[in-house]
Amino acid sequence: MVRIVFFGTPAFAVPALEALAGSRHPVVAVVSQPDRPRGRGQQLQPTPTKVFATSRGIPVLQPAKIRDDAFLQQMHELAPDLGVVVAFGRILSDALIAIPRLGMINVHASVLPRYRGAAPIQRAVLAGDAETGVTIMRIITEMDAGAIFSTATVAIPPDATSGEMEARLARLGADLLLPVVDALDAGRATETPQNHALATYAPKITKTEGTLDWREPAAAVHNRVRGLQPWPLASSTLGGTRYLIRRSEPLEASVRAEPGIVVRARRDELVVACGGGTALRILEIQPEGRRTMTARDFLAGRGAVEGDRFQS
Repeated sequence: MVRIVFFGTPAFAVPALEALAGSRHPVVAVVSQPDRPRGRGQQLQPTPTKVFATSRGIPVLQPAKIRDDAFLQQMHELAPDLGVVVAFGRILSDALIAIPRLGMINVHASVLPRYRGAAPIQRAVLAGDAETGVTIMRIITEMDAGAIFSTATVAIPPDATSGEMEARLARLGADLLLPVVDALDAGRATETPQNHALATYAPKITKTEGTLDWREPAAAVHNRVRGLQPWPLASSTLGGTRYLIRRSEPLEASVRAEPGIVVRARRDELVVACGGGTALRILEIQPEGRRTMTARDFLAGRGAVEGDRFQS
C-alpha cells in the first residue's frame, strides 16, 4: 500500500477522493483551498473535499500559501508515498512535487495533450467536440505536460452541458485512478510521454464570455449556451432586460432575418435568427434575478413578439 496525500477542492474531486478512501491505500491528509464565503449571506462554506474528508476522519489542511516553509514541513512530516491531485486549483512548486517518494499524479478532465489548462470540460463543449475524456498523468513543472499513465474517452451528447459532463468525468476519473495507484505501488506502472506538438490549451472561463453573439451560426450559439453552464451562463439583452439562455436547440431550417431577430414567437416556439441564415430555438430562458421559465411561459407573459431583437 502507499500513503497518499490528496490535493483537491471542488465537487469534481470528491469521487476520486471517495475511491481512494475506500481502497487499501491510506489517505493521510486532504489538502484543500481555504473555505470561501458563499450565498446571499456570504457565510463561510467548507469546500466539498473538506466536507467528505471530515466525514471520514481524514485530516484536512487548508494553507493560505502552499509555498510556505511551514506547509512544506507538514508535508515532509506526513511522509507520503504519493500525491494525488484532482482540481486543486493552484500551481504546485517543484519543492512540493518532490516530497512524495513516488511523485505526484493528476486526474485531468481531457484526453491529453488536448486541452491542457484550467477549463478543459467547458472548452470541449464550447468547441462542439463529439467526445472528451480523462487522463491520469504525472505532474511536472510544466502545466499538464507530464507523461500519461492512463486515458479513457466518453461521448459528449449534443445537448449536454458542461455541468453534466463534469459529473460524468468526475466518476470516470475516479474509476481510472485506483488502477494507476495500484500499478505504482506494485512498480509496474507504465508512462507514455505526451506529443507536445499536438498540445492545445483550455484557458480559464471568464464572465465576459457569457455574452451571446447572434452573428455566429446557431450551432456555435447553442454550444455557448450549454458550454457556459453552470457558470457564467450565456446571456443576451432584449428590451433593456438581460436574459440568461438556459437551454436551446439549433434548427436545420434556414431563415432570412438579421441575427438576433425573433422570427417565431408563438406557443412554445421562441426562435431567434443567427449568423449564416441559421436559427436557434430557445427552450428555457431566465430574466435576470427571476426564475427560469419555459419558452411557452415566457411567451404567454408577452416576453417577446416576432420582430423583437436580442442584442449582444
